[in-house]
Amino acid sequence: MATLDMVRRIISEGTDIDVEAIEEGTTLESLGLDSLDMVELVCDLEEACGIEFGDAQGIKTVGQLVSHIDERL
Repeated sequence: MATLDMVRRIISEGTDIDVEAIEEGTTLESLGLDSLDMVELVCDLEEACGIEFGDAQGIKTVGQLVSHIDERL
């Protein structure tokens, strides 16, 4: 599964936002993710990808999130 598809699915499951509404350019802020949501999202992504996520500071869009993960795979 492509990283983008996996990230979209995990965000959708955690927020009840339709997966089709989540695109690379979608901002995390526009999804309504607060700091607690981001911690949960990072934990879910680490588990799904088998990576150590590291610092999420500065990540503002779904595309940046995908790139961050791909750099660690």
